[in-house]
Amino acid sequence: MSHKQLVLSGMQPTNTLHLGNYLGALKNWVKMQDQMPCLFCVVDMHAITADAGYGQPAELTRSTREVAAAYIAGGVDPKRSPIFNQGQVPEHGELAWVFNCVARLGWLDRMTQFKEKSGKHKERASVGLYTYPVLMAADILVYRATHVPVGEDQKQHLELARDIAAKFNNDFGVPDFFPQPEPVITGSGTRVMSLRDGSKKMSKSDESDNSRINLTDDADMIADKIRRAKTDPHPLPGPKDELAGRPEAENLLNIYAALADQDRDKVIIDFAGQNFSTFKSALADLTVARLEPITREMRRLLADPAEIDRVLKDGAQKARAIATPIMDEVKKTVGFII
Repeated sequence: MSHKQLVLSGMQPTNTLHLGNYLGALKNWVKMQDQMPCLFCVVDMHAITADAGYGQPAELTRSTREVAAAYIAGGVDPKRSPIFNQGQVPEHGELAWVFNCVARLGWLDRMTQFKEKSGKHKERASVGLYTYPVLMAADILVYRATHVPVGEDQKQHLELARDIAAKFNNDFGVPDFFPQPEPVITGSGTRVMSLRDGSKKMSKSDESDNSRINLTDDADMIADKIRRAKTDPHPLPGPKDELAGRPEAENLLNIYAALADQDRDKVIIDFAGQNFSTFKSALADLTVARLEPITREMRRLLADPAEIDRVLKDGAQKARAIATPIMDEVKKTVGFII
């Protein structure tokens, strides 16, 4: 079976999207639309595995619309690349159950993200959080997606999806029924770290709002957060200087390079030896210039939630047009009467 190229990716609607989500994912999604067909999902089913999404229905609804608005405002064209939420495509959950029976406990026990998120009290974690990677595999394979943009923290989950696909194909004697999805890894320059600690990834869940630049922040908030961003007492490095041991400086330089679509070495040459105050002023201006149009369009969209809901419903219909026949084939292959 020859699988047509297809991209599938998504983000959780828990807390507000930030600069790291834009540079690490959304900005790249926009470019991928010109390379192959794409589907972009708001993963609301994954969101209820986290405290920020579970037991807060009104907040989950609001966040789902906000993330969808960010996709559109960031440049995803729903007419070309359907935007939808998992909850409107029941085939995600149906395939996840089949895959729960394909996957093995030993495989899930090796998933490091569950260990990190559950902490010392994994007995209190939901079964959903434990089987999160199985649902992720279903998200991808229910469309027979061939390419998945993922960050470093999701590579292990994609490997599991490949293992599940291979085992299903083998166990049911259907070679190449599901493809082996390929990771699309973004460059290291798009790995955005916390503005308060350059050794930690910028996160929606960080208690300090000053650790991140939210896509909903206005110009004054962005400038203030960059001005307050942690640095070290030394000037910016020169072209031949090492950035080792200077994570905050490296992070800010990476952000500038990614926003300006420039090589980091060029940014270093342009600002070599200057004080951070000068560089931060330039970075603030650049960040505002790039994000302000996105923020403005998000606010316009969020003022009309019915329009966002129409986009999600239309996207779900297009997604189901792909997923339903594939899921019907799965059911027949497994032996379900349909």
